[in-house]
Amino acid sequence: MDASPLNQPPPDDPPRLGPDRRRLLALGGSLLAAGTSLLSACSVTGATKAGSLGDPDRAEITVWSWQGPAAAMKALVPAFKAQHPGIDVTVQDIGNPAIWDKITTAMAAGGQGLADVLHIGVDYLPAYTEKFPDGLADLGPLGAARYRDAFADGMWQTVTRKGKVNALPWEANSAGFYYRADIFEAAGVDGEALATWDDAIDAGKKIKKKTGVHLLGIDKPASQPDAANFFQMLLQLQGTFYFDAEGRITLGSPEAVIAMTLIKEMNDAGLVSDLAGGWTALENSIKAGTAAVLPWPTWFGSIIEGLVPKESGKWKVRLPPAVKPGGTTAATVNSTHLAVAGSSKHQAAAWTFVEYVLTRPASQEAIYRSNGIAPALLKAYEAPVFHEPSKFFSGQHKGEIFLSALKARSPAVNYSADYARALKTVADAQTQVLLKGADPARALHSAADQLARQTGRELAS
Repeated sequence: MDASPLNQPPPDDPPRLGPDRRRLLALGGSLLAAGTSLLSACSVTGATKAGSLGDPDRAEITVWSWQGPAAAMKALVPAFKAQHPGIDVTVQDIGNPAIWDKITTAMAAGGQGLADVLHIGVDYLPAYTEKFPDGLADLGPLGAARYRDAFADGMWQTVTRKGKVNALPWEANSAGFYYRADIFEAAGVDGEALATWDDAIDAGKKIKKKTGVHLLGIDKPASQPDAANFFQMLLQLQGTFYFDAEGRITLGSPEAVIAMTLIKEMNDAGLVSDLAGGWTALENSIKAGTAAVLPWPTWFGSIIEGLVPKESGKWKVRLPPAVKPGGTTAATVNSTHLAVAGSSKHQAAAWTFVEYVLTRPASQEAIYRSNGIAPALLKAYEAPVFHEPSKFFSGQHKGEIFLSALKARSPAVNYSADYARALKTVADAQTQVLLKGADPARALHSAADQLARQTGRELAS
């Protein structure tokens, strides 16, 4: 295995995520709201200027990313350069969310000024590919097809569209269930025994009665665009989303109603604290210990460790309970990818860098050690770092828990170019349910109708 070019902290010093990264992933697709406005408002001034393969062994390429991931790629450049001396790589930290507007503006200008390699979130990828069909190069002819089975389930389907490979998966974050084991124990509840969310609600009632602690928290008035993250996770645990594979709206589906009904039951029972105010409210809640459960993805473990280090040994983590008896507990709830610009004159060299970063286990291990980014590349998990016990999480092998989710079936999700609109519509419906007692089915059917009017999309039958 190649030596890591990154500084490697000892096992008990978990990777820390900076505010930039944690906010990006916490918001999931909410940052898309700003970017989508620009996508909707901009007019394409012309077709994407045709790129070319260029010299695969000699080129100067530019990479656009943001803070943490950009730093991780910069750290890999010296080792990459040693293997590919003719390729000069410049990684630019564009910032987030500035990167989305910058990509959009450049694509609208036919690719003028666009970097060769682009770091793109799963929620932005469909918007770019739908608005700018030639904006991203097809990585299939460059060699991407041989990695079809190398990534977590559903990832290949996420980055391909109509036979075109638009990007290669970087990270894959699975739904998680972080919980205060000491609070569960004080209430006489076995956190590992919760098979369904109905079980979790029953456990929440015991916890609230004996300790006064809520089960979980939600931004009830939808003060932030990501207020429906938990609802979205419950959808994905049932194998569905806001849109089906054909792009039809599924907000009124039986699965959606079940998810919102569960949330209403929790709220009606007094088990949901209010996280109005977004990320700051969430941090304060964790520090104050107002919720026993944090239903957040893989990367969130490092956030908890950083916020409440003195609670080491009091926390545990598992995959979330199933929505239905016997249902799945695995869902990939967010991911990011590297793409090559369709306008790049150095596509072959750009692909070589993408391949080096994303398909080498040594690269992904180094990135995980420095930034805590959970790889979509399954072979990367053979590294010992993913199998070390976590002192903070009561000696559990956290990496193995989430690896089991990545190995499970997790259908690809169609975010579509209208994800931001769906987020807003769903968050508003959830607010009606939580603060005004609206019927979940009626609220969701109304939301589906509204989204159909806004987007011109059909409703799924």
